[in-house]
Amino acid sequence: MTLFEHLRELRYRLVVAALAILVGSVAAWFVQQDLVAILMRPYDIAVAALEAKDPDTETLIVNQGIASPFTLAIKVSALAGLVLSSPIWLWQLWSFVVPGLLAQEKKWALIFISAASPLFASGMAVGYIVMPKAIGVLLGFTQAGVANLQDLNQFLSFLMRLMLVFGVAFLLPLIVLMLNILGVVPAKYLSKYRTYVIFGTFVFGAVATPSTDPFSMLALAAPMTVLFLVAEILAHILDRRKAKRAGGDMVVAASLDKDQSLKRLSDEGDADPATAS
Repeated sequence: MTLFEHLRELRYRLVVAALAILVGSVAAWFVQQDLVAILMRPYDIAVAALEAKDPDTETLIVNQGIASPFTLAIKVSALAGLVLSSPIWLWQLWSFVVPGLLAQEKKWALIFISAASPLFASGMAVGYIVMPKAIGVLLGFTQAGVANLQDLNQFLSFLMRLMLVFGVAFLLPLIVLMLNILGVVPAKYLSKYRTYVIFGTFVFGAVATPSTDPFSMLALAAPMTVLFLVAEILAHILDRRKAKRAGGDMVVAASLDKDQSLKRLSDEGDADPATAS
């Protein structure tokens, strides 16, 4: 396939993916009010818990600017369209990449894509679940007699960024495992630097989560640590298989070399009588 054919194929895949996202966004537009209500649920839970402790707490959700409600509707619809159409644009990505892969690489790439989607969704779900606790801690710093006005656009952007961080964080162990499969990161290095990786995971959990409570940090760091340990175990198993396979190949190669040497000696032995005569 020539360069222009690759570019034509890429353009086709991008157009199909863009149309799928557009259709998903249009479909989500008709339920964007319900989607906003779902995204606001963590805030409502946090405010209810805060008011139970301090009935004098004043909180209010506002939209700043004339175009803010329309911008918010577009943002929520686009995000929902991206999620709804993910099977289509992931398939387009897969269809563009797969012709250039070997059979073994296609197998691992398909496993990676199959595992990435549920892991990413699980991470976003965990981020959504821990949000009420995080919001409650942050709102708890509001001074007495001061009303907390929360811009809806800013809050939803904050929520979606945090959910995205959780989703990407859940993918990191899978990326480590794929690097091991490709031979970039051997399992022995994962074991050697395990302590540093786990420490870095908890530091990342403390920095990535907005609240100061340990629950939010553990909700991110603990699953990442468990997933990393699982990835390390799988990496050791795969490395042992590679070593065993390489040892078998060496035995076969040595046997072939021995057979070729014996054949050469046999041929030289058959040739010597003919030379003598």
